[in-house]
Amino acid sequence: MNRRYFLESSAVIIGTTFLVRNINWGSANMTTSQSNFEITKTEQEWRTTLTPEQFRVLRKHGTEPAFTSPLDKEYAEGTFICAGCEQPLFTSETKFNSGTGWPSFYQPIDGAIATTVDRSFFMTRTEVHCSRCGGHLGHVFNDGPAPTGKRYCMNGVAMEFIPA
Repeated sequence: MNRRYFLESSAVIIGTTFLVRNINWGSANMTTSQSNFEITKTEQEWRTTLTPEQFRVLRKHGTEPAFTSPLDKEYAEGTFICAGCEQPLFTSETKFNSGTGWPSFYQPIDGAIATTVDRSFFMTRTEVHCSRCGGHLGHVFNDGPAPTGKRYCMNGVAMEFIPA
């Protein structure tokens, strides 16, 4: 009986430790810090300038459903800008079809993005933010095409497209 109790207790402790380290708990961990960005607004100000879906993605680190953004199939010449602050993020020359259902790029415009570590959903990923307003854009992965080998997998709702 003591051995069984020990094994069960150990499993609970290990499982709890794993969950605490890998889950974002509540909205406090899901809000972008406002202190390090050129453009800062209160939550209410963001809510009045963004659509509800843009607010959920840009300010609360949400993800739009795959294959729902018209920007996924946008291949005209132009620039993809942040829906929160209109900073240019990616050019159409760096866009490619990743087949994932989200707009994908192999390289951002210099200085346009910032990254942080995202440990949600039991994995570690590199989260991509707008360097000007801190809005959550998506994630970057190391399975993209040449020349960078990167895949910037962006939420279309977090961007707008400006044709050339």
